[in-house]
Amino acid sequence: MLKRLFKSVREYKLLSILTIVFIIGEAAIECLIPFITANLIDTLENSVRNGTEGMLPSVIKTGLILVLMALVSLMFGGAASITSAKASTGFAKNLRHDIFSKIQTYSFQNIDKFSSSSLVTRMTTDITNVQMSYLMIIRIAVRAPMLLIFCIIMAYIMGGALATSFVVIIPLLGFGLLIVAKKAMPAFRRVFKKYDRLNESIEENVRATRVVKGFAREPFEKQKFSDASDDIRRDFTRAERIVALNTPLMQFCVHFNMIFVLIVGSKLIILSGGAAINVGEMSAMLTYGMQILMQLMMLSMIYVMLTMSGESMKRIAEVLDEEPSLTNPENPVTEVNDGSIEFKNVRFKYSKTAKKYSLSDVNLKIESGMTVGIIGGTGSSKSTLVQLIPRLYDVTEGEVLVGGRNVKEYDIEALRSAVSFVLQKNLLFSGTINENLRWGNENATQEEIIEACKLAQADDFVRSFPEGYETHIEQGGTNVSGGQNQRLCIARALLKKPKILILDDSTSAVDTKTDALIRLGFKKYIPETTKIIIAQRISSVMDADLILVMDNGKIDSMGKHEALMKTSEIYREVYEQQISGGEENG
Repeated sequence: MLKRLFKSVREYKLLSILTIVFIIGEAAIECLIPFITANLIDTLENSVRNGTEGMLPSVIKTGLILVLMALVSLMFGGAASITSAKASTGFAKNLRHDIFSKIQTYSFQNIDKFSSSSLVTRMTTDITNVQMSYLMIIRIAVRAPMLLIFCIIMAYIMGGALATSFVVIIPLLGFGLLIVAKKAMPAFRRVFKKYDRLNESIEENVRATRVVKGFAREPFEKQKFSDASDDIRRDFTRAERIVALNTPLMQFCVHFNMIFVLIVGSKLIILSGGAAINVGEMSAMLTYGMQILMQLMMLSMIYVMLTMSGESMKRIAEVLDEEPSLTNPENPVTEVNDGSIEFKNVRFKYSKTAKKYSLSDVNLKIESGMTVGIIGGTGSSKSTLVQLIPRLYDVTEGEVLVGGRNVKEYDIEALRSAVSFVLQKNLLFSGTINENLRWGNENATQEEIIEACKLAQADDFVRSFPEGYETHIEQGGTNVSGGQNQRLCIARALLKKPKILILDDSTSAVDTKTDALIRLGFKKYIPETTKIIIAQRISSVMDADLILVMDNGKIDSMGKHEALMKTSEIYREVYEQQISGGEENG
């Protein structure tokens, strides 16, 4: 998992290595400073005791060396801060890019595995945790062990037997910190899944804000969000309360070490007259003791952070390791000949473990340029049927042919470029109308944009805006009506100049007159394009070359309007409810 994630370091490897080099330099100098300071103290002590003259130049020289070493250590530390910050933020940037790029390769089946709120959490909170861990790894995780080893070695050199106090203190503190970290980890792990639910609540509420306000359910939504947020707070409080025990444990060990060194060291100095250990060495022992215990504290923090981010790493790796269920063949076909479509003994279910097929025994042939209407009740798998054409899903059994070839033989991008799909849930992006329409064809001229809008019956209302085609669209198209949204999405699809155009209930928000004008424009201006129209209104499909009546995942009947009126009970019933009922009510 770590190997997989660290691939995203890429161009920031050099900065990461430089950080480690700078940290090693800083740690080495920090360990030498107490040693030289101890010698300076001894020199001063001897000078005072023996009254030796001419020691001042030596003291000044040692002092200047210490100042120089401190400056060099500061330079190393500052350089490490800069390189580590650039390396960790760059690593996070690459990781976000890799996750986002990976998601773009997903099929609908892959996306169904992860909720959108979970993917957002993984690309924000989880990556931030991993970024912080990486920063700690290349800085503190290198610095702390090195300082710990150096300081223990120097403590034995300077203090001899007095350094055996660390034999007691280090295991005691290390064991205590380990227990604290292990107790806190389960709470930290629970938090990340709860973050998903919190983000899901936010996303759902923002998307459904009109519904929430329409039903005056703001208090309920506030309470739901508050409960989710409070749940996270409780877990964090529980974990932080346990982690807070690090401080008193650390202080106990520090004070114990100081008292032990001061009492035992002072006794040795007095009894031996400075022969066993002198004042400078005891001073160094106190300094090294503090550094040793601080590095143990740092290691405990790293352990906590790495354990926290370990869960984040797993969640990120899940996204990166997810293999797209749809892949290109070895030698893909890159050109779609025409808009002909054929279903041969097709059966489909969304999951391998699903007991029921969403589509069963579908056999269908559509000639290029035909207009095909599809009607059926909710859950009759109308949308599922057409999603197999651009290979948004793969069939479970049978095959789907486009342009005379199995869709699995095509390069996926080439196939989808030949198919324009206006989904049931239309979506406009933030930006101008022109920018939104050029999603269909980034090289489209203004004349082509206007022509597509005229076909989609969108040109008139676009020109009615003060800024026309430069009118800014808010995220999700919230500043245009549902019908305007649908017409702009249809125009965007037309700009691809597709061989197959699929409208999945994409004119439900426009009036019948506008709907009829759109279909008339299709017939007149794109006769060679195969047009598939899923609709709830009979009037939207009555003049189609072929009408499919879907029921319970199967094609119940097919034919033209006149034939279906005689042979299909479902079609006739829908027609009578909509047309005859409407006339009587009128």
